[in-house]
Amino acid sequence: MSVSGGVGASFGNASPGTGASRGGSWVRAAVAILGFVAALYVIEGVDMVLSHDRPPGAPGELDAAGIEPREVAGLDGILWAPLLHGGWEHLFANTLPLLVLGFLVLLSGLGRGIAATAIIWVIAGVGTWLTGSAGSVHVGASSIVFGWLTYLICRGWFARNVGQIVVGLVILVFYGSMLWGVLPSDPRISWQGHLFGAVGGVLAGWVLSSDERRRRRGASVGRAVPTR
Repeated sequence: MSVSGGVGASFGNASPGTGASRGGSWVRAAVAILGFVAALYVIEGVDMVLSHDRPPGAPGELDAAGIEPREVAGLDGILWAPLLHGGWEHLFANTLPLLVLGFLVLLSGLGRGIAATAIIWVIAGVGTWLTGSAGSVHVGASSIVFGWLTYLICRGWFARNVGQIVVGLVILVFYGSMLWGVLPSDPRISWQGHLFGAVGGVLAGWVLSSDERRRRRGASVGRAVPTR
């Protein structure tokens, strides 16, 4: 969200592939994403308390820590912006896609999911800082939502993993229309965050599928060449 002039791996002892391990992955992914979303609500609650004396519709006290494009003082917003929201309505709008997409990203492993999120976080933040409108401040986890969306859609194609491709196609059917959000529309919406979040998701899918691509190349090189 942008408001111009204001706020604009596996853990445990079960061996891979066992039912216990798969069940543990579901629990860990659910706990992690619920914890992250709960933290966003706590942060917004703190912002509401700190901003109680501000007029209705005014930016929150914490929202000033968002990304200020091309301002050196706004660089630290790259770290904080996805944790902040321009009010409860903004956070409510992001909650369901955060829960669904975040759970699916973390389901393949907390380490891999966190790595994908870190890539998306940085790419989205830097891209927004470089291209956002002057005088605006950008906040909101929607950049992460868009990154998770494109990551889930493309990772299976990069890794040639049939199961992940199926998941990506299902996600595309249910959430693909969101991708129109990378285009300029409402000036109060940070389409730059959406665009560069989506770019970060594709990059994360490419980077984190490198092991699978190397294995495919190795299998191809090791395959016997037929002779006549």
